[in-house]
Amino acid sequence: MSTVEAAAPATAPSAAEFHRLRAEIAAYVAGPAEEWARRIEASGTVPQALWTELREHGYLSLAAPREYGGRGLSFPQWMELIELFSRSHASLRMIVHVVNGTWRAIDRFATAEQRERFVLPSVAGRIKVAFTLTEPQAGSGADIRCTVVREGDTYYLTGVKHLITFGVRCDYWLLAARLAGSSGHQGTVALMVPRAAAGVTVEDTSQTMGVTGTDHARLTFDRTPVPVANRLGAEGDGLAVALGGFLTPSRISVAMSCVGLASRAQQLALEYARGRVTFGKPLTSRQALQFMLAENESDIEAARQLALHAARRWEAGDPDTAMLSSMAKLTAVDMLTRVTDKALQIHGGSGYWKSSPIERVYRDARAQRFEEGTNEIQKAVVFRELLQRAEAAR
Repeated sequence: MSTVEAAAPATAPSAAEFHRLRAEIAAYVAGPAEEWARRIEASGTVPQALWTELREHGYLSLAAPREYGGRGLSFPQWMELIELFSRSHASLRMIVHVVNGTWRAIDRFATAEQRERFVLPSVAGRIKVAFTLTEPQAGSGADIRCTVVREGDTYYLTGVKHLITFGVRCDYWLLAARLAGSSGHQGTVALMVPRAAAGVTVEDTSQTMGVTGTDHARLTFDRTPVPVANRLGAEGDGLAVALGGFLTPSRISVAMSCVGLASRAQQLALEYARGRVTFGKPLTSRQALQFMLAENESDIEAARQLALHAARRWEAGDPDTAMLSSMAKLTAVDMLTRVTDKALQIHGGSGYWKSSPIERVYRDARAQRFEEGTNEIQKAVVFRELLQRAEAAR
């Protein structure tokens, strides 16, 4: 019997407690996290020691309820902290973002027994879970092609997934598939697939332009057996687990990640402009650069407020949250593109060298353009919701 029956709302930290936590994380990001960033960029890998340190600090369970061993943060509070983590190395942010999000998708549909097996160990950092939706020959939605056939108490899984973050080093893949012969949302299932299951080929595809060190995988399943007991929710709930349980709040989190990374780019650009002297004057005396930095600051704040608004509405259970999360994500991504481009331009040629911190920020920013869906996908979601709203009002 589960010791925790449901993710009931927990008491959020007081303003004073949250202020102390925020200050602690800001100091961590400015200090130890910068050293980790140097080590990751030099080696090209994220050492297990970083995962351990983040877990020991409690940073991998910040968003979980106190009953689960977390800090009981409200979702807007969590977004404020993800902004801070996003000013650090992208792989560090990715660890914190994913681990603080996957438990929520599982928990929403978990039985008491599944909560004990999957949710609580994930929050405690005893297991790693990789969100596994994207496929090479399909979009990330109702057209997924990975299929399962049920034989007694076992599903047999066949198909291919790719671009799966932490798909190499995880313990379970939180995977969406469909019943063989089905179509649309109603045929989908969500499964907790063990990393050690038979019939799986794991290809490490971690060599990326940015987000250095985060492992990614291409997964091929050939009648991989998965116990029916590892299904989350009912048959037909697969995309509800994946989209509502993970992607909607995760898109808000990615929007705030863009805000954090943009803030770091702005900080670097301002520092460089204050110190760089041309023709006897600092760059900050040049009106063209003043305007670029002013535009950046305005862009960042606008995206921050939209992301926080989406976070508040998601926590309140607003039916428009899917639309708001996509609006926040596409707005923040476009903002990040503009801000990092201007920040690099302010650095001039020196910003193009790997010895300059803005070079890594610029590379990492490009990944946000497709994390949790491209802007084209976000626009499609917004238009779909907009059209449904208009038709309902007729």
